[in-house]
Amino acid sequence: MTTPIICLAGPTAAGKSATTLALARRWPIEIIVVDSATIYRGMDIGTAKPSKAEQALAPHHLLDIRDPAESYSAAEFQQDATGLIQAIRARGNIPLLCGGTMLYYKALREGLNELPAADPVVRAQIDDEAQACGWPQLHRQLAGFDPATAARLAPNDSQRLQRAIEIYRISGRPMSAWLDDGRPPRDDGLRFITISLEPSDRLALHARIALRFRAMIEQGLLGEVQALRRRPDLHPGLPAIRCVGYRQLWDHLEGRTSLEPAVEQAVAATRQLAKRQLTWLRSQPGRHVIDCLAPDAAARAVDRIAGFWPPAGGRGS
Repeated sequence: MTTPIICLAGPTAAGKSATTLALARRWPIEIIVVDSATIYRGMDIGTAKPSKAEQALAPHHLLDIRDPAESYSAAEFQQDATGLIQAIRARGNIPLLCGGTMLYYKALREGLNELPAADPVVRAQIDDEAQACGWPQLHRQLAGFDPATAARLAPNDSQRLQRAIEIYRISGRPMSAWLDDGRPPRDDGLRFITISLEPSDRLALHARIALRFRAMIEQGLLGEVQALRRRPDLHPGLPAIRCVGYRQLWDHLEGRTSLEPAVEQAVAATRQLAKRQLTWLRSQPGRHVIDCLAPDAAARAVDRIAGFWPPAGGRGS
């Protein structure tokens, strides 16, 4: 039987990078990064992008593949990741999916619904409206023509709200109706197993998130956001600038809030992101849970994965 594809998933700050490096020391892996923020060049600190030393230990794919002015869809990830899996196996190595963007996992493992293509003009119009009246007002508008989608989206989830409104304006059909149509079955023969790094204590993860974000500030995250803001082609409506941490510091730099409240808002937004990630993971049948707060979490993951991958020497053996 073909070696299954391991999906090493977990909320932000769960220790996925440390676990990945432990795996790289045992097996000849190549990492397909499942992250909608680390795809952007020049966004290193706030995305906790793997260091050059970490990238040298095992090849990392889908890092720095887009400029912050550009977008990248789940459909593009599905296509790119499928091709990478085939290429990595052809080289005699083992592909490992690692990251916390659950929509990307869903796209690859379950396929995608056929949705209308993005329209830059419509998106710009929606962004202008959001600037004028705020995303909560657009959320209320969405509830009027697509209550099912509005019910599962937060009032400030700008990226998903924009997409849901865009789909309705382009097609005249609510997003929920498109999703009800179902998706074509996958026929690539890939088998996926989820190793899920989850906290035994949610409050302890929250504390880790706060410490990590403040460490990012000390490492120069504010300067990283300043460099982005100096570019005339970047603005808060872009997916890159909406990334957690970046949008809060961008608001600070525009004078909407002082630094400490911006940091607190970023920490709160990161905790909300972790909550959404955990909700998705806990809906996955058959996932293999590792307590990410355990001192030996990486070793536990290695032992669990050893039951699915063949014995092989890693780069450090």
